[in-house]
Amino acid sequence: MQTPIARPPARRRRRRILGAAAATLGLVAAFQATDVASALGSDPATDAGPVGTDPAAGSLIQTLLTAADGIVTDTSRITAGDGKDYWIENHVDTTKLPGSVLDGLDIPSLPGGLGGADAGGTVPDDGIRREYLVVWAGDNNVLDKSGAELTALPKSVGTDLIGQKDLVGPDFFAVVDATKGSPSYGTVVNTATVGPLVENEPHHMQYIWHKGNNIYAGGLFTDVTYVVDTSKLPTLQLKAVNLPTDTLCGSVPDAYWVTKDGDAYGTYMGGPDLPGPCTYTDGSVRVGNGFGGSPGELVRLGKDGRTISEAPAATEAPETEQRCDNIPALPAPTCANPHGVQAREDLGIVVTSDYNEPRNIILNPVAAPSSYLRRPTVRTWDVSDKDHPKLKAVSFLPDGPRVGKVPHQEEPRAAMETTVTNLPEHKGAFAETMQGGAIYYAPDITVDEPQWREVFDLTTSNKLTDPNSSYYGGGSNGGWLQTSLDDKYLYHAVVGRPASGDDAGSPPYILKLDIQQLLASGADPQCSIDTLDEVTAGGAESDCPAVVDTLPAKGGPHWGALDNFALGDDGYYHETTDVKRLAYSNYFVARTGLNGDHRVCMVDIAGDGSLALDPQFRDERTGESCIDFDRATWPHGDWGPAKPHSMLFVTADDDVK
Repeated sequence: MQTPIARPPARRRRRRILGAAAATLGLVAAFQATDVASALGSDPATDAGPVGTDPAAGSLIQTLLTAADGIVTDTSRITAGDGKDYWIENHVDTTKLPGSVLDGLDIPSLPGGLGGADAGGTVPDDGIRREYLVVWAGDNNVLDKSGAELTALPKSVGTDLIGQKDLVGPDFFAVVDATKGSPSYGTVVNTATVGPLVENEPHHMQYIWHKGNNIYAGGLFTDVTYVVDTSKLPTLQLKAVNLPTDTLCGSVPDAYWVTKDGDAYGTYMGGPDLPGPCTYTDGSVRVGNGFGGSPGELVRLGKDGRTISEAPAATEAPETEQRCDNIPALPAPTCANPHGVQAREDLGIVVTSDYNEPRNIILNPVAAPSSYLRRPTVRTWDVSDKDHPKLKAVSFLPDGPRVGKVPHQEEPRAAMETTVTNLPEHKGAFAETMQGGAIYYAPDITVDEPQWREVFDLTTSNKLTDPNSSYYGGGSNGGWLQTSLDDKYLYHAVVGRPASGDDAGSPPYILKLDIQQLLASGADPQCSIDTLDEVTAGGAESDCPAVVDTLPAKGGPHWGALDNFALGDDGYYHETTDVKRLAYSNYFVARTGLNGDHRVCMVDIAGDGSLALDPQFRDERTGESCIDFDRATWPHGDWGPAKPHSMLFVTADDDVK
């Protein structure tokens, strides 16, 4: 662990935070000529700087950044390839954790000792090793608005913007005690803020964590991947950052898959940083339409954060089997905007799913200019040479029997997520479509042309969850998709379709499907959703997925994670394929209009497979089920509401065997 670094003096903190806030408000160009620091402490009426500052704001910020009782701070800092410093600052609430958990973390002591009983605090040692839920969350601020509201940005930073809902503040990792039976179960015990970048729009990490892994976490808007060391939980240390200049041929990092050697694959959904031709690691060239556009790429990232290779997701030839628009248009149309990513290292295959040309999904309330920006494609990659993935196949998902109310609600549109099977005897994978409302399956992803077929329509589960809804499956906004680690079940988070006009909308829920018969059918499955009756009632063939349960989930679940750890009789955690619980979060991207209610919930999985909200996982302030991220105060200060996008179950390295 790096030596703790003291907080900078209050005046430097004011400059850093106000500078970041002003930059986020669109004043970057003005900064090129004027130092933000010149505005601090000056009279707004005569201030020559780019943003006026109420003198009272500085003292208020200083108050907010002063550690509260029991909060211990510790900063890890690195110098990135651009020569600038980046950091994670931990804010550990020692009043919530026993000394046995805090010992050995090398964090500074509070007057009178740390919070644990052995260190002079009040929390008794219980002898229980801790498991944590690490949540990647964004500060909720002035830019989380609809397009119509963005014209009302403030012209000065004053006390009315400090510490309130619209404050531009730091994004962070919330470290939540996920240890059943712990007195602090469900409590945020640390917030690890990232800097100096703000408005990252925190998005995905990897799908599952294993001992020794770093966390790879992406910022959609900043085009940055953070590599984070978890070995000393509940504190986190910044190990590296991968910057936009490290991935010139791709932008908008979305999701990650960590391989057994600790390196990772990352999907960069957007096009090259600059429009025009871009040369990839293998020497190939593709023409792109710029940042956040097309085509995206698959990036091989080292555990040290470096870019090992960039691989083009687009083919050289136009991809025209189904219509895929690019704005601006490209010489060779492409659907290559990879979002989901999972790997079967034993098969030498990576699967990615194409979602959308990303810059066009944040135009709310202006509708995206074309339904055909939502992609109907899944890609398989040859990774027999892990560091140099090669595109192997581009598969257009087939259309189904349901007629979409708009073109992008046809079954194959917006292929957001994919998930692979896990056991050696299985070679299949699944994909889901966010707008199409369908689940697809390919029995063998190793062949040159995987055969994808629709095996489930969300109309079926929408109706089961709420028969009184408008249970039509199109636009159901499905997200997280994950096979159980024993290949028996498939989990799916569904935000639901908001009510609008005569449309009553569709329900939000967590779906669990039994896929055992489908996988048992081997290379020749019979299941195929090809009639309207099957759209509503489920597949007629005996090997079609069967609904085990649907858990209503108000607030709109977009993402989830399986808990792959169990506490053994020896007092240590061990990885397991017998998953007993999962977590989900209610947030997508505010600028799309799917903002959710910003809660993180825990779900128990019973022996019969049914799902139930964990009644003990309660908000520490309200006592209600789930953790509400719309709160005024965090361990890092009074920064107000936050947006939790993704999460992982993680333990300290020394606590898992």
